[in-house]
Amino acid sequence: MRNQVLLDEIRLLREAAVKNKASIWYRVAELLERPKSRRVEVNLSKIRRYASDSSMVVVPGKVLGVGNLPVNANITIGAHAFSESALSKINATNNKAVSISELVRINPKGSGVRIIV
Repeated sequence: MRNQVLLDEIRLLREAAVKNKASIWYRVAELLERPKSRRVEVNLSKIRRYASDSSMVVVPGKVLGVGNLPVNANITIGAHAFSESALSKINATNNKAVSISELVRINPKGSGVRIIV
């Protein structure tokens, strides 16, 4: 059985990559196409290590709640899925959790976005 939401997100990423000449969205689509057992799972501690203040990161998989983020760092995290503990920690530190499609809408060119795997 295929996940229609995931397929729609992959299609949107490919269209955004072509329309905006942004290869980052094509790479994210490739990573999301992997089988579920090989899809990325990233902890908040890893995001904290690689994201600076006022940055945007994309996780082509799921964000898990191990670790913490700095308070008021204005980090925008786009991911396919978030665990409940990750969402509560992100919201508690005044950072932002969005879907990948929302991140594409915010930054269609993908400039300054880091892929965290």
